[in-house]
Amino acid sequence: MTARFRNLVAEAGLPPIRLHDLRHGAATLALAAGVDMKIVQEMLGHVTLAFTGDVYTSVLPDLAFAAAEAAARIVPRALPAADIPAARNTSTGTALEAEGNGETRS
Repeated sequence: MTARFRNLVAEAGLPPIRLHDLRHGAATLALAAGVDMKIVQEMLGHVTLAFTGDVYTSVLPDLAFAAAEAAARIVPRALPAADIPAARNTSTGTALEAEGNGETRS
């Protein structure tokens, strides 16, 4: 099987690749597509989820970037200044105007 695969790769003019590399490629693409790590673990026959994660999550930096972007999407954003009620000046007990012009009200 391996010899036949090598011949097919050579005939197609592809760079050298092993059958085992196809396994890694399939797992990496599955994870990049959002397939759950547990499914990939079972697909590959790994004993532990930790092993699958250790081997494959470092392969694609895009996975880390996508995770960071997903986390950032759930962080509440600051309200526009017009939507913020007048803030309390804690040192003097006066209310500061919402417009932020530095004038105070009594």
